[in-house]
Amino acid sequence: MTIASTTAAPADFRDLAALVRAHADARPTAPAVVCGDEGMDYRRFDARADRIAASLQRDGLQPRDTIAICAPSSIDYLALFIGALRAGVAVAPLAPSSTAAQLVAMVGDADARLFFVDAAVADSLAAAGATLPPGARSVRLDDSAGDLRFGDWLAPAGTAPAPVAIDPDWAFNLIYSSGTTGTPKGIVQPHAMRWAHIQRAAMSGYGPDTVTLTATPLYSNTTLVSVIPTLAYGGCVVLMPKFEAGQYLALAERHRATHTMLVPVQYQRLMARPDFDRFDLSAFRFKFCTSAPFHAELKADVLARWPGALVEYYGMTEGGGTCILQAHLHPDKLHTVGQPAEGHDIRLIDEDGREVPPGESGEVVGRSPGMMSGYHKQPAKTAEAEWFDAEGRRYIRTGDVGRFDADGFLVLHDRRKDMIISGGFNIYPSDLEAVLRRHPAVADAAVIGIPSAEWGETPVACVVLRAPADADAIRQWVNDQVGKTQRLAAVRVLDELPRSAIGKVLKRDLRERFAK
Repeated sequence: MTIASTTAAPADFRDLAALVRAHADARPTAPAVVCGDEGMDYRRFDARADRIAASLQRDGLQPRDTIAICAPSSIDYLALFIGALRAGVAVAPLAPSSTAAQLVAMVGDADARLFFVDAAVADSLAAAGATLPPGARSVRLDDSAGDLRFGDWLAPAGTAPAPVAIDPDWAFNLIYSSGTTGTPKGIVQPHAMRWAHIQRAAMSGYGPDTVTLTATPLYSNTTLVSVIPTLAYGGCVVLMPKFEAGQYLALAERHRATHTMLVPVQYQRLMARPDFDRFDLSAFRFKFCTSAPFHAELKADVLARWPGALVEYYGMTEGGGTCILQAHLHPDKLHTVGQPAEGHDIRLIDEDGREVPPGESGEVVGRSPGMMSGYHKQPAKTAEAEWFDAEGRRYIRTGDVGRFDADGFLVLHDRRKDMIISGGFNIYPSDLEAVLRRHPAVADAAVIGIPSAEWGETPVACVVLRAPADADAIRQWVNDQVGKTQRLAAVRVLDELPRSAIGKVLKRDLRERFAK
């Protein structure tokens, strides 16, 4: 089945670093970035990016080289990102939660010449006896003792880099997958892909008066898809290095935030605060969500109690097709992830790669102006992620299973790898999770399949409770409401569900716990 939208004519390409320079020239004293009690206007931010670009050129980095960063969000982190782009250098932002071995492997895979870290990451590498790949050296982005301090590395104030003409096909960044589906892969996102994101953001009210509050880390694509258009349109980015619900609400009120991108678990924690309604959030114009399932009941609560539009994005870091749900305009479609974005072609295919008939479920594949070049140094993995239609057009496979309703809204079932096949029947964990969340004692739930000698696989549930309850009583309560083939074999009570840094439930971890 095919659902597509009208393709818009592409606009002239502009690179992000050049847009920052234009804002610095036109509105030099306008705030660009704030973190804690510190802030930089566009003139100072642009000058900082110039010094960074010049420093990279001084060290011999050429356009299409790469640097890596692993540190908490900060003003210098963001300036480093822009400065690298100005020199034509790609950025590989890495997760501090990675192991020392993973960090060394990713720095090597990215061919990063410089690795910018903070003291915590440096200490972790040292404790593990980790050695950076040949040709790579580290710089302390937080100016902590040891190695080369950022302040000492940085070129003198007023230093300007040699101009670089950015090619849209050059890599903007390498985003390494979270590892929830295996070994992290470097996703190469070109400047052209980011420009497509900037263009799409025009419909979401980004402009010079935008104040975007970010509470997810800068290594995440989730964060970058809101930070990049904010800077591109001359707004202000307010960085929150570590999310805490009360502090988030205080910052939103203090800075009169107009935009934010949050993951579902953050919305859940915010809406659960008894004092949520005491904060003045009236400046919000747009709130966004992505990266994990956003349940209809939570969307409805956000719509009812939090001013401004609510927009859910469904897509992948790899790009391809994106669906957008403007929840404030379609309150009857909160169980969906919306319709294809303008210029995006979304199709559903079966196990054999054939498009499924209307109304049937299939794997979601997508094509759009914003698509990864491929997985870095992994042509075989890139090929696995691609699907081509009869005309030879390239699509990206999501691994998700869904169907389109009669109005063209996409209803997701589950990731294909998470689908449980029990006794020959397909069981979608999300269906069972939705039932579990209706139990008055259940705050959160995840369902996985475990091996069964009788059925091949059987579903079990892991739940977090909001009130005392017996696990077996919950199991029986669910089984009384579902079909025979969907019945839970067991319910386990956990203090919390294992999640990635951006809120995705790590079902692989849950399966490993049961295996043990």
